[in-house]
Amino acid sequence: MSLSVRSVPTSPFEGQKPGTSGLRKRVKVFKQENYTENFIQAIFTAMPAPGPQNATMVVGGDGRYYMKDVVQKIVRIGAANGIKRFIIGQDGILSTPAASAIIRKNNADGGIILTASHNPGGPQNDFGIKYNTRNGGPAPESVTDAIYEATRTISEYQEAELDGQVDLGTVGVQQFGQVTVDIVDSASDYVDLIKEIFDFELIRKFRQETPEFSLLFDALNGVTGPYGRRIFVDELGFPESCLDQCTPLEDFGGGHPDPNLTYADKLVERVSREKVMLGAASDGDGDRNMVLSHDWFVTPSDSVAVIAHYAECIPYFKRTGVHGLARSMPTSCAIDRVAAAKGLEVFEVPTGWKFFGNLMDAGRLSICGEESFGTGSDHIREKDGIWAIVAWLNIIAHVNQTKPGATVRSIMLDFFATYGRNYFTRYDYEEVDSAGASQMMEHLRTLKPGVCNNEYTIVNIDDFEYTDPIDKSVTKNQGVRIVFEDTSRIIFRLSGTGSQGATVRIYIERYDDQSVDMDAQDALKPLVDIARKLSMLEKFTGRTEPTVIT
Repeated sequence: MSLSVRSVPTSPFEGQKPGTSGLRKRVKVFKQENYTENFIQAIFTAMPAPGPQNATMVVGGDGRYYMKDVVQKIVRIGAANGIKRFIIGQDGILSTPAASAIIRKNNADGGIILTASHNPGGPQNDFGIKYNTRNGGPAPESVTDAIYEATRTISEYQEAELDGQVDLGTVGVQQFGQVTVDIVDSASDYVDLIKEIFDFELIRKFRQETPEFSLLFDALNGVTGPYGRRIFVDELGFPESCLDQCTPLEDFGGGHPDPNLTYADKLVERVSREKVMLGAASDGDGDRNMVLSHDWFVTPSDSVAVIAHYAECIPYFKRTGVHGLARSMPTSCAIDRVAAAKGLEVFEVPTGWKFFGNLMDAGRLSICGEESFGTGSDHIREKDGIWAIVAWLNIIAHVNQTKPGATVRSIMLDFFATYGRNYFTRYDYEEVDSAGASQMMEHLRTLKPGVCNNEYTIVNIDDFEYTDPIDKSVTKNQGVRIVFEDTSRIIFRLSGTGSQGATVRIYIERYDDQSVDMDAQDALKPLVDIARKLSMLEKFTGRTEPTVIT
């Protein structure tokens, strides 16, 4: 029996241009009449060939407020546009990495992920909609541009009249006319994939032989709580007490589900007070991570470099080999040093995980990361918070085979002894006036090389531009880079992940192969002062202090 379809007249909304990770706005914006429906219709209109007819679509999200309502809208509009099968996480829940894994496992034609990632949730906060293509990764710019164009010209959207709502709470198959809806366990496929990648037997053995080793995982009341329980407790045998804030909540418990030293302060305090040997957190949708111990914070730039260095101890890379490494442009150059030592290609790409996808699909990239707490590999086409945390468990267990008592701190110091240290910090100024932020960036583009002070001389200033080595597409204006004679870097970028205003990010990096155990803020203070002076930040934005320092 075919479904009845109706056409609903509508008109375009301004500003429905997807950013680096989809469309993010306040919930009240998405709740405007037809606003969400317009964007969903635009996704189906712009789907790459052969389009939505008879397609399979994966749907899920991070559990934030308004998600379940939007899942129902996607099914009705998708069915009207020809989608024949939906695969939906139970209760609508799918972490972003799990959604990517399910798209790839089922050869689906794409997925719609409902998340604003690390942004706060709840009726007064943020919501987001993101489209992933059939490789499991974020839509490339050619597709997001087509979605945006469809939002600008839309005059109607299509909606199927279903016999009732989809029952999101019950695993199993539901039929609506010729449309099949599969409600699947949110974690099973992802947990199976992680077990294939890492040496769970080695980690269990290490845990049993080193009972004093402690783990604390904080999901920040985001989507990864159930995944963490299945992996850390059920599979690896850690006690239930290793979990904190592992119940997904629509408003993330009133917190900011961003795994950094500022917003994961509860974890940071507990790790320090309880002398935890491995502390870890992930964000709202599960694609970011933070790793630390009671005596060391692992920067995301260092984390991906360490994982690349120890890749041979991870079964997945033993099977597949390591084909190349990559980082986003603002990420420190630590991974470049690993690539040079191992004779591997290394790529520098714009911020946004989609830029890694072409390299992975071409077989030229295996491990990559972003300084914004994103780490991952070619097992899926998204960054993956749980993956990074289990990678660290695998590495710690491996190193302890030959160096009993090895800790996060000792592993990092050994790494620095081999490669030197790329001191790195990031200053975020959130929700600043967009016009002032843009004026600051224009000012920076007028600067010229020259002497800053007795210690630092600028040798190059540019606005990062990337030519994709696979499809030759060009991405411009990705951040102003200031490079100094000693290879230190200061980078200025406006972020596209916020829902209002602008976020100014300043990235500062300095290499040292002699003094590798300094406090990063002390090591980088002279460059921080130069960054503030060169940018005239206070004049353009009115800000004297950052919102977040990482």
